[in-house]
Amino acid sequence: MFGGATNYVATLDAILEFVAAQQPTTDELIGWHRGRFDRVSSRTSIQRRLDYLVNVGFLEQTDNEWILGQAGEKYRTDRSMETLAEIMCRRNLGLRSLLYSLSPGPMTIEEINRQQLQTHPELDWDESNTDMAKQRTAWLRSLGLVEKDGTQYRLSEQGRSFIEAAIEQWASVDTPATATDATTMDARSYETTVQARSVDPEFRMTVLSRYDTTCPVSGVDHRALLDVAHVLPWSEYPHRRADLSNVLPLSKIHHAAFDRDLITIDQDYRLRVNPTFETDSDLLQRTIREQAGEPISIPDRGVNPEYLREHNERLEWLAD
Repeated sequence: MFGGATNYVATLDAILEFVAAQQPTTDELIGWHRGRFDRVSSRTSIQRRLDYLVNVGFLEQTDNEWILGQAGEKYRTDRSMETLAEIMCRRNLGLRSLLYSLSPGPMTIEEINRQQLQTHPELDWDESNTDMAKQRTAWLRSLGLVEKDGTQYRLSEQGRSFIEAAIEQWASVDTPATATDATTMDARSYETTVQARSVDPEFRMTVLSRYDTTCPVSGVDHRALLDVAHVLPWSEYPHRRADLSNVLPLSKIHHAAFDRDLITIDQDYRLRVNPTFETDSDLLQRTIREQAGEPISIPDRGVNPEYLREHNERLEWLAD
C-alpha cells in the first residue's frame, strides 16, 4: 500500500471513497493513484496493489469499472478498526500468529520474517526478502496493534487486548483463502481442545512451530496427537491465555498428566514427577518415570520460569 508505513488505513479509506464515488475505469484508477500519492511506482506496481485489494475483498472489477467488494462495503459502513482487523485477519494467513508471537517480547523484522515462514510455510516467500514481513507490520501498525521501537516491533496495548480476545473468538472459525500482495492461498485449519475449549488455529500453529511440532517431554511429533497446554490455567488467568510464554505443546497423555499434577516442570526446566505416580506402561516409564529430574528442551523466550514457579507453588508434593 502507498502512503507510508503507518498510513495504510488512511490509504485504504481514500481508495474506497474514490471508487465508491466514481466507479472508475482501470486507467482512471491508476491515474488517480499517480495524482494522489507521492513516489507512486509503475503501473505494474499499482496494479499489484489493486490485485491485493481484490483478493482481500475490498474491491471488485466488473467489465472495465471498479466497484467496492463485499469487504469494502462492510468496512465502509462502520469504519471501525475492529471490523477492519477482522477482515484483514480473515483474509491474510499469519497476521494473528504474528501478533501471538510478539506476546513474549519485541522482534526484529528478520525475526518476524522467519516466524511467518516457519509457522506458515505455505506462504512460500523468498526467505532472503523481508518486504512481505514489512508490509504485514505496516498493516498492523496502521491498525494500532503493533508499535515500532527502533529496529524492533512490539505489541501495543490494543494489540494485546486483541489477541486475548482472538484466542477464543477465532477458535471455531475456518480460515478461508488468504491473500498476499501477489497471490491467494488456501489455509489449512487445525483445532485442538484444551480443558474442553478450542483455541485459535493460528495460535496452535504458532505454538507447535516454536517447538518444531514436538512434545518436549515425550518426543511425540505427530501434529494430531499434540495439545496446547497452559501452565497458568485458562480459567484462572484469562489475561495469560494468548501468552506464548505460558504454553507448550504436550502429547495428549502428557497434557493430561500435567493437568492432573502427576508431572510438572520446574524453573530450571527439569521434569518433576509426583512420587505417588505409578505405572506398568513401558511408554510412561520411559517418558515420565525414567526422565524424572532430567532437563526439558525449551526454546528461547519459551515458557516463563515465573509462570512455572507460580504453577508449582500449589503442588504440595513438589515441596517434599
